[in-house]
Amino acid sequence: MGDGSESDSREFKWNNYISRYHMRHLDLMDLLAMYQPRASAPLDDLAKLCGFPGKMGMDGSKVWQAYQDGQLPAIRDYCETDVVNTYLVYCRFQLMRGGLTPKQFDTEIEFVQESLAELPGSQWIQYLQSFRIKPVYAGGDDDEEPEI
Repeated sequence: MGDGSESDSREFKWNNYISRYHMRHLDLMDLLAMYQPRASAPLDDLAKLCGFPGKMGMDGSKVWQAYQDGQLPAIRDYCETDVVNTYLVYCRFQLMRGGLTPKQFDTEIEFVQESLAELPGSQWIQYLQSFRIKPVYAGGDDDEEPEI
């Protein structure tokens, strides 16, 4: 460990993708649980609490059996909606911590919904119909507090 290549530098030793506490990526579940393993909540619960659809039709515990049964399209649909749920919860987190204004948050959610509406696949129709979130921006100044 020295000042050589990036993988050999002191900085990389403590600030890399594998390390839990760094600035290269964010583990949303860890952060929301304040790095306490007993305080974590399932993504499905967090998404639904925020007004997003959450998991649809399958959860992680059913993936292995679905794979063994050859249900690869169902696994793909599950994974794709899981990624969208993670991103939407991240957007809500950014709203709550001030990284997005209420107007920016609403714009991003609208963009996601419009983008998903253009994708093929019946899972997206069901997913979009399950949205329960209302706009948080009520007009006026971008700096006003979000209506949470």
